[in-house]
Amino acid sequence: MSNRAHNFCAGPASLPTAVLERAQAEMLNWQNRGVSVMEMSHRHKSFMDLTAQAEANLRQLMQIPDNYKVIFMQGGATAQFSLLPLNLLGDKAQVDFVDTGIWSTKAIKAMAPYGNANVIASSQGQNYLTVPQQADLKISSDSAFVHYCPNETIGGLAFDYIPETGDIPLVADMSSVILSEPIDVSKFGVIYAGAQKNIGPAGITLLIVRDDLLGKARFDTPGVFNYQSQWQNDSMLNTPPTYAWYLAALVFEWLLENGGLEAMGKQNRAKASALYSAIDSSSLYDNNINTANRSIMNVTFTLADEALNAVFLEQAEANGLLNLKGHRSVGGMRASIYNAVPMESIEALISFMQDFEQQHWK
Repeated sequence: MSNRAHNFCAGPASLPTAVLERAQAEMLNWQNRGVSVMEMSHRHKSFMDLTAQAEANLRQLMQIPDNYKVIFMQGGATAQFSLLPLNLLGDKAQVDFVDTGIWSTKAIKAMAPYGNANVIASSQGQNYLTVPQQADLKISSDSAFVHYCPNETIGGLAFDYIPETGDIPLVADMSSVILSEPIDVSKFGVIYAGAQKNIGPAGITLLIVRDDLLGKARFDTPGVFNYQSQWQNDSMLNTPPTYAWYLAALVFEWLLENGGLEAMGKQNRAKASALYSAIDSSSLYDNNINTANRSIMNVTFTLADEALNAVFLEQAEANGLLNLKGHRSVGGMRASIYNAVPMESIEALISFMQDFEQQHWK
C-alpha cells in the first residue's frame, strides 16, 4: 500500500501490512458467517478453533516444550509486575531483580506490597549503558524467582546472554523482543509479553509458564488473575479481548509463512546492523550503548546539537518517517524496528538521516 508511512513507534507498533489487509477483508464477514469475528461469542466453536490454532502456531514458532502452558490475559506487561508475585511467591518472601532500566525499575517498585524486592545487580551506575554480567548476579537461594528484562525498550539496552539462575526460576519481560529471533524457552520459568510490539495490537498479554510454577497463587488472588485458573479455563475465565486475539493469530500465521523466527532474526539483525552502521559513521548522530548490548528492536540515538531535535522530527514526519522521538525520560531519538518494519523503512530512515546531516551539520 503506497500510502503506508514508515512507522517506528515503540508500541502500539507496526503490524504486518498483509495481516492488516486480511483483517480488512474479513472485517464484516468472517468465515462467511455474516458477522465480524469481534461480534462473535468467544465460546463459539469457530473462535475456539482459532485460539487453539493460534497456540499451536505459537508453540511451533517458539518450539515451546510440552511442560509449558500458554496463557493469554489482559492488563499488559505492567499488570504482570503485580501478578507475578501473587502467582509465584508461594511460601517465599523475596524476589531477586536485575535492574537495567525503566521497565526493570517499574517491576521492582511493584513488588512492594507482596514481599522484598532484592536487587541483585544493577547497571544504574553505568547510566544503563551496559548490562550486569553473569558473575555479578548474586542470586539468593531463598528467592521465589529471578526477574529481568532482556530488552529495555526505552533505553535500547539488551542482554547478550540468558542469565543462569540454577534452581531458581528465571522470569523474563520479553514484551519488546519476543518473536524477534529464536530463544530457548526451556531456560525460563515464565516468559511474559505485552502484545503491542511483535504479537499484535494492545489489549492482550502472552504468558508462557512452566508447569511446576502453577498452583502457587496466594489464596486472595482473584480468579481472573490466577495463572492456573486462567489456563484451566482456556484463558477465557472472563471474556477475552477477542479481536486482539484474532489479530495475534494472524500474526503467528504470517510469521510461519515468512520463515519463522530464524528468518525474523536474520532480518532484524540486518536491519539493526544497517542503522547502527549509519549512526557510527556519522558525526551528528551517536549511540553510546555498549556495542554488545545494543538492542535490535529499539535503536536509540542522539544528535550532537540538541537544538536540531525539533527540526529533525518535523522533517522526518514530512518525509513519512513517524514516531522517532525518544521517550521523554531519556530524550533523543528512538527507532523501534520490530518484525513488521521492513528493510525499506530502515533504508528510508538512513537516507533521510544522511541528507539531514549534510544540510544541517558540518
